Amino acid sequence: MKLKDLKVGAGGCVSGFTTSDPHYRQKLLRMGLTRNAEFKVVRKAPFGGPIEIEVKGSRLVLRSDEANAFEVEAK
Repeated sequence: MKLKDLKVGAGGCVSGFTTSDPHYRQKLLRMGLTRNAEFKVVRKAPFGGPIEIEVKGSRLVLRSDEANAFEVEAK
C-alpha cells in the first residue's frame, strides 16, 4: 500500500522501500522513516499534493514522489 492511499488521521507502519537510489533511501532513513517506524497521517493537500505525517515525534511534509518511495501497512 502507498502512503497516498491512507486517510487523514490513519496510522501506519513503514514496511519497505521501493526506491533503488541509495542516496534517496538514506535521506528517508535520516528523516526517521526506517523499516517498522510507526507514523500518523496529519494532513493531505488536495489533488495529489504534499502529505504531512508525524513520525517519532516530528512532523514531515513529503512530496508525492517522496511518499511513493516506500510501502506502508495500515494500523
